[in-house]
Amino acid sequence: MAIDSGATAWLLASTALVMLMTPGVGLFYGGLVRKKNFISMVAMSFVAFALVSIQWVVIGYSIAFGGDISGAVGSLTHIGLNGVGMDPGPYSAQIPSLLFMAYQLMFAAVTMAIVTSGMAERVKLSSFIIFALIWTTIVYDPVAHWVWGGGFLGALGFLDFAGGSVVHITAGFSALAIALVIGKRSGFGTYAMEPHNIPMTLLGAGLLWFGWFGFNGGSALAANGLAVNALVVTNTSAAAGALAWLFASWMTGHPSSLGMVSGAIAGLGAITPCAGYVGPLASIVIGVVAGLLCYKSMLWRIDRGMDESLDAWSVHGVGGLWGTIAVGIFASAAINGYTGLLYGNVNQFLIQVAGAVIVMIYAFAVSFVLAKIVDRVMGLRVTEEEEYVGLDLSQHGERA
Repeated sequence: MAIDSGATAWLLASTALVMLMTPGVGLFYGGLVRKKNFISMVAMSFVAFALVSIQWVVIGYSIAFGGDISGAVGSLTHIGLNGVGMDPGPYSAQIPSLLFMAYQLMFAAVTMAIVTSGMAERVKLSSFIIFALIWTTIVYDPVAHWVWGGGFLGALGFLDFAGGSVVHITAGFSALAIALVIGKRSGFGTYAMEPHNIPMTLLGAGLLWFGWFGFNGGSALAANGLAVNALVVTNTSAAAGALAWLFASWMTGHPSSLGMVSGAIAGLGAITPCAGYVGPLASIVIGVVAGLLCYKSMLWRIDRGMDESLDAWSVHGVGGLWGTIAVGIFASAAINGYTGLLYGNVNQFLIQVAGAVIVMIYAFAVSFVLAKIVDRVMGLRVTEEEEYVGLDLSQHGERA
């Protein structure tokens, strides 16, 4: 089948949109930390992007989308992008396989950037580099294969349109595991660690919201009605999540701008797996529940004194978990032929729950063990003096 120019143009644009999300994560996180660690947080997102760009070309794409081995992992068929060229591939007959590879690369990169939440203000750059390369290879790539590359979850009928499990559950629960291994920031719970630049975080959130149109809309892999539906429900869920968190925080204090954009990200994460399966009205419910659920999970984390610094777990992890399950509730045959619990399909609901739990446990457990190993071999944390001075100076020799 000939390459479709419209689909190719849309995927080229979507690839660029998703790329913008990685520096967006850096700015979102950078505004949340103290000024002395701002460069460190932004730099980790850029380092993640550069590392994953090379890893994906050399081996990552093949692990995720190479020929299936027992439903668990891809073969090394496409190592070094062997056989990945200008012709259409098995995942889309309308676009070059090389473009599909590049689009999926952006997903892998932004996922690693989200994981940096659990390392904020206390990790050595050298240790982060080693951790990021191994984590992408043994956590992200296999999960992507399970769901999208011909692995066992996809074979079971598990649905994840754009990455609620592959991106958000893996990143959120991995960030929590790393935070538990690395320990709390010095002084956490003793003195305030206020965000140093909320406008920067709001800017980062805006870039993420913008990029998400390519993240979800591009996952249709065509310029068609499904892409349009994905774009509309993405925006709707984000808006619903923003308002839900805003009003929830208002009930107990002030209407927080930071809470509002956190709710938007929660709504975006939750709609990600659903975007090709639900309509606009369902997306409002999904977004509202995501905003409230993620807000409550953040309060739960704070009450228990857990320092998963920038709340990737409560926003991405819990939001992605809810959205992945929500596919099994709200999926409508009118959108893409699939049905969920509301339409009598109990089996799809059970598959979604099982798949979400499997990905959650795998990501958390492997990330916890990997963090322990890296910590034992080379140490994850900077010294107490370096943490006091700030990572901008101690790791980069620069000031924001």
